[in-house]
Parts: sequence; structure tokens; C-alpha cells
Amino acid sequence: MGFSESKWLNSTCPHDCPSTCALEVERDEQNQIKRIRGRKKHSYTDGVICGKVANYAKRHHHQNRLTYPLKRVGPKGTGIGAFEKITWEEALDLTVNALKESSESFGPESVWPYFYAGTMGWIQRDGIERLRHVMGYSRQHSTICVGLSDAGWLVGAGVKRGIDAREISETDLLVVWGGNPVNTQINVIHRFQQARRLRGTKLVVIDPYTTETAKRADLHLRLKPGTDGALACAVMHVLFREGLADWKYLSKYSDNPQRFEEHLRERTPAWAAQITGLTVSEIEQFAGLYGSNPRSFLRLGYGFTRSRNGATNMHAVSCLPMVTGAWKYLGGGALYSNSGICPFDVSEIKGFDRLDQSTRILDQSRIGQILCGYPDDLQGGPPIKVIFIQNTNPIVVAPETNLVQQGFSRKDLFICVHEQFMTESAEMADVVLPATNFLEHDDCYSAAGHTFFQIAKAVVPPVGECRSNHRVIQELALQLEARHQGFLKSEWELITGMLEKSGFKEKIPLKQKSFEIDLDLGFRKMHFLDGFGH
Repeated sequence: MGFSESKWLNSTCPHDCPSTCALEVERDEQNQIKRIRGRKKHSYTDGVICGKVANYAKRHHHQNRLTYPLKRVGPKGTGIGAFEKITWEEALDLTVNALKESSESFGPESVWPYFYAGTMGWIQRDGIERLRHVMGYSRQHSTICVGLSDAGWLVGAGVKRGIDAREISETDLLVVWGGNPVNTQINVIHRFQQARRLRGTKLVVIDPYTTETAKRADLHLRLKPGTDGALACAVMHVLFREGLADWKYLSKYSDNPQRFEEHLRERTPAWAAQITGLTVSEIEQFAGLYGSNPRSFLRLGYGFTRSRNGATNMHAVSCLPMVTGAWKYLGGGALYSNSGICPFDVSEIKGFDRLDQSTRILDQSRIGQILCGYPDDLQGGPPIKVIFIQNTNPIVVAPETNLVQQGFSRKDLFICVHEQFMTESAEMADVVLPATNFLEHDDCYSAAGHTFFQIAKAVVPPVGECRSNHRVIQELALQLEARHQGFLKSEWELITGMLEKSGFKEKIPLKQKSFEIDLDLGFRKMHFLDGFGH
């Protein structure tokens, strides 16, 4: 790649954040990253990004970045001093030998490729799935983030999408439920501030914690964790009781509103107050505010996944705009995630054509139990002898930290971690591979919080000896003799091939450059006025 001239280049934030911000990156003639800002001409990002990404140049050029492969020569978990520098050839040989020996001695299911959302790019994140399916390694049930909230939303809406977040500027009431956008999705607050200036829009925050977003709210309902469903039922009780329900809308879009009203008659604010810890007055106040503002926008966050009854809670809350008919209005309805509007064929990226449904699926949230050999979690299969990790730090992220650490401490477990920094999980590895970041590789990104699908080219060459996830997967596949057309293609070829197969060939620019596709389905479909996803 040639990177000679100094200028601003388009990119996309890869972090696990609903905003997936469109970026502009300033690069100088020495391939140094100078500044990063939100893309001003992007209709959702609107020039606004969080402080973390605005300062990403410090991370990119940080002195502690991993820049060459490492082999552990000292005790596990004792830091960078326990490693020595090796070549890429040596690192790949050690890893491939471990993969082969484990498969030959214990079967391919003894190998577990483990990943998550360190990057949300489809090529760099998901290529590990292609290697998994081709080789027959144990599969992964990705349960850490959205399993519960997805289930709760889908049972009602039937598809993972909602209204366009740009409509926050048009709402009269923004309800942030189970999220903290001041710290995690600044664009929601940016839109809200526009609405407040233009329309006097009010903000309600429903969260067990007094978050930075809650501190800015007109009303903060600090309910007990896991009691969201009770609050939602009591609010809907009041809506029916006070004649604030839109019966015409309910009759057209719901299956049995009369029975629903009957179900809610005993779910009074007094009943919910005992469960939620809120006062009857608080519940009545919110119900009156919500019912008197049918142009209300529910921004539902991932807080629903933090309790065992999260799916039930999400479903109950998602029923609120059904009762008031808020979906009919610009700026009215709900948004949990718009990731379901992407109509792309990812079979080549993920290697779905080689998927064997009989291969066991291991729960990533129970990595501690799995590595410690719990029989139920291993499902009668072999113990995990090799774990290959990209894009996550399970020693910090996964539940049951002590069990996770115990599992990683096994002497008979080979661990390879592909990372940008020496994380806690990398400290336990036998081999550590240096990874590129989003500024150094090509990728494509969908968004939960808006409707744009973005394709971003690298803006600088990799630092040191860093290699992208895609390249490492290619090299492992070559040495393992794993045959699939996806291993033979570049990132750009995988992206454009996916778009062509999915009917978006005309959207691909003639020259290789960053670009985006707005997948907005229009007002009627985004507001489910032609029916819900069922």
C-alpha cells in the first residue's frame, strides 16, 4: 500500500458501540495518525464522536502496543517479562503444531476458536468462524452480550430493527431504558439536545444506577435491577385506565388487546411499587408523561441482558409503544437495534457452506467451566486442549473469574492470543501474536444504532510486525491445509463479493475506497406500519 500524501481520510469506528461512528482521520506524510474526528457530512454521526475515539491516536502509537510475536518462557500471568521475541514463522509453527496434535490426539472438537467484539468488523471479526467450520473445531454460542435482549425484542417485533435513530431529533419524549448514552453512545445525546432546543423534548432515564445520563434527565426512575417488566406493566395499566391507549392502532396491529387489558388490570402502580422499589407517584408520573406524548422514542439498551429475566423485561417494555400507537408518528416508537436490516450473504466470510450442525456448541460465557472440564458444559465431548483467541479478553470479561483463571492456568492447555496489547488473557498465553487495529486494515461494519453499512479502507500501514485477523486466519489455514475459497481472497474481495451476491453490485465504487450504504427501509417499514416481522 502506498501512503505518501498528508490528508484527511474516511474510516469507521470498530468498537462494540451502537453508534459505529463515521470518522475522518488525519494522517501525515510519515504515516503518523494526528487527529480523529466525527465525519461532518455523515447524517447520523454529524461530526460528533466520543472522547475515547477522538484520542485514538494515542492508542495507535502507544509504546506498549504489541509489535512482534512472543513466546512465553516464564510463569503464566506475570507480564511481558515472561515472554521472548520470536519470528512469525516460529509463532505460526508452534500454533499449527498444537492445533494438529490436539486434533489428532483428541479430535478437532478439542480445539476452541474463541472471539467476540473487540472489533465489530465483519471480515476481521468473523473470519475465525470460517476456520472453525472448515476444520470442525468446537463452535461458540455467543452469549455474553445480546442473547437475552434479542429474544425479548424478537418475540414481539419479529425482526431486529426499529425506527431510525435520526428521528430522535423529532421526538417529544426520549426514554433511555437500560443504557447510558452519555458515556456509551454520545450521538443519542447529541440528537436529544437538538430536539430539546427545537421542541422542548424531555428525557426520562430508567436505570438502577445514577448514571451520567440519569443526571441529565427530567425524570430518573431508579428501579431495582431486573424489575423493568413490572414497571412496564404498571405503566400500561395506567395507559388503559386513563384512556391513553390507542384502541384503533391496537385493533389493527395486535392480536388480542382486550385480553391484554384484562391481564394488566391487577398490575397497578401499587403492585409494581412493591416490586420495583419506586413510589406509586413516580410510576404514575412516568405513565402520564408517556401517555400524553405519543410521539415518544424508546431507546432500549443492553442493560436488559444483565438479569436472568432480561428477555421477559425487554418484551414487556417493547409493548409500550403498541399501547399508545407511538409507532405511527415521526419520532415515535422504539429502537433496540437496527442490525437486522442488513440483507447481506455472509456465507463466504463465515464459511457457512462447511458448517457441520453436529459439532458441539460451547457457551462462551461458561469458558471457566469448560476449561475446567465440567462434564455438562463439555457435552460429552473431549476436553479443550487448544484455545485460539481473537478480539476479546475472557479473563476480564467472562463470568466466574476465578474459574476462568483456573482454566487458563492448566499446564496441558495451549493458548494462542492475537492481540494489540498484553491483556490479562494474553499474559496467560503460550504464543502471543501482534494484531492490527482498524486504521491498519480493510473491513466493513454494520450498526445497531443507525442504518448505515460502512466499508473502510486502511489509512496507514501496520505498526511493526502486526498482522490483521484475516491474514493470520489465512496463514493458519494454509499450514493446516484448510481449503475454502474465502482463505484465498483479500478483505476487499470478500467485501465486494458479499455485496455482489447480495444484489448491491451497483453500490460498489469503481475505485477501491471507503464508502457507505444507507439501508433505511423508509418510514412505513421502519415503523412497522406494513406489519411486524412475524
